[in-house]
Amino acid sequence: MLTDKIANQVRLTLPIKHVGILFHPFRDKARILSNQLSEKLNSQGVSVWQCSTQEEELARLKCIGSQLILSIGGDGTLLRVARIVATTDVPILGIKLGRLGFNTELGNDEITGKLSDVLDGKGWIEKRAMLQASLGNQIFHTLNDVVIRGSTPRLINIRASIDNAVLTTYRADGIIAATSTGSTGYSLSAGGPILSPQSQEFVLKPICCHLGPNNALVLSSNNIVELKLSNEDNAELIMDGQIVIPLHNEQSITIQLSPLVTRFLKLHPPEYFFQSLWQKLHL
Repeated sequence: MLTDKIANQVRLTLPIKHVGILFHPFRDKARILSNQLSEKLNSQGVSVWQCSTQEEELARLKCIGSQLILSIGGDGTLLRVARIVATTDVPILGIKLGRLGFNTELGNDEITGKLSDVLDGKGWIEKRAMLQASLGNQIFHTLNDVVIRGSTPRLINIRASIDNAVLTTYRADGIIAATSTGSTGYSLSAGGPILSPQSQEFVLKPICCHLGPNNALVLSSNNIVELKLSNEDNAELIMDGQIVIPLHNEQSITIQLSPLVTRFLKLHPPEYFFQSLWQKLHL
């Protein structure tokens, strides 16, 4: 589906005839905008389906055969959409209703005017790395981060190994593994570095470390991390801030780069990320 590499930028295949809209389930403004965009797309001969991000299984089925997904909400909505779309190669255009919208491309006041540009094939596809987290026989794919954090306000002990070599045992509030996309989120607030958006590396950053190194590690796309909880500690495994699983009894989590990627449709040039970075972070 994704063809025409021009200057190393992958573009949408034209003509665009099948579009899906995924929207925030609890915001009237998101539903209203979804209906408005659906009407406009239909008027231009485009087949459109709509679904809230709460209806994940239905949305996954509808994504099959779509050429583009419009995500209406904030960064949290975009994370849900990324997980829904992950097993397809369908690109996502993020439309901001939230406050920051760090990874959304357009504001809700911009999309109507830019819709013709999208249908004309303007813009390019940016591939973003995802993480794969394995807990027993469960496998999860996340766009932002994988976090282990104590379930009570006390320090926990986490033994970290990289490629089967023991690194250290952190005594900390928790630990974050973040993609380049997630490097501007929780990891950044914990003192981690910002990675270039298309970077395949990922970050390992302890949270408020009391014993063990507090520095962040930038790991390569080939590294495999194992995090093992001490037997006396209870914790939570949190993925993209939205999926929470209790941890206990020396459970271990394996984290590595996912074979899946998220594809974003971008209308701004690649350098826009750095142009807008400081403004968005108020630095």
